Amino acid sequence: MKIAIVTDSNSGITQDEAKELGIFVVPMPVLIDGEQYFEDLTLSQEQFYEKLKSDAQVSTSQPSAFDVGELWNKILKDYDKIIHIPMSSGLSETCHTLSHLAETEYAGKVYVIDNQRISITMRRSVMDALDMIKDGKSAEEIRDWLIETKMQSSIYIMVDTLKYLKKGGRLTPAVAMIGTLLKIKPVLQIQGFKLDQFAKVRKLVDAKTTMINAIDSDLKNRFAELRAKGKMSLAVAHTENLEEAKIFAAELEERFPDLKIECINPLSLSVSCHIGPGALACAVSIKY
Repeated sequence: MKIAIVTDSNSGITQDEAKELGIFVVPMPVLIDGEQYFEDLTLSQEQFYEKLKSDAQVSTSQPSAFDVGELWNKILKDYDKIIHIPMSSGLSETCHTLSHLAETEYAGKVYVIDNQRISITMRRSVMDALDMIKDGKSAEEIRDWLIETKMQSSIYIMVDTLKYLKKGGRLTPAVAMIGTLLKIKPVLQIQGFKLDQFAKVRKLVDAKTTMINAIDSDLKNRFAELRAKGKMSLAVAHTENLEEAKIFAAELEERFPDLKIECINPLSLSVSCHIGPGALACAVSIKY
């Protein structure tokens, strides 16, 4: 039984990495001033931030269901079943669209996994699925494990500027203006579904301390048993802020010496267009 893994560029897995891993990555569409680009194919991270900071109209959309179906058809010529891991249904309709397509036209062959992941936690799910294939697990066993463990992750994100939250309608102009004047750096969280406010701070050092303490609380409470079994992993993400992300990763490793930083990745463009450059994020999630 040959099982293929498909994800999308929200996972942070590049097309080159996909080839190395033997998986398939659907590039997410990005609209810039009405023109469509595709993440990591016709639009690089550098080009994206150049456009974003120039005040271009930037938004993201769903991949074409037709194009994804064509990809599945191609893959199924060489594989028996597909595990497709898209971004969280709480952040996009993509998952619902593809789930309907799989259930109606690819029943028993394609499993679309709604395990509420994005970015570095989504990447972890892909790696888990690959490890399970190596262990001889069936597509159904992989699907079930990914769904059963969907809430066993946390992401915390420090936003460096309120400009893009205001632009996307997530803050009123008045709140954004006051926040900017007070130099507030909100810390957001993703616990499976929506991007929610977690804390407000004014300094980078305070933001990092807040996120580290939040991870510490998760590990001591929600994930204490899994941590004791060596089943938790750490990862760091950023938006055009690699050097600070490396420093942050070192601080996390010092605080949690029993956990390994698995990657330092750019946040996906679907998240980045709402929070802008300069952000830092960390995540803790279960690993197979």
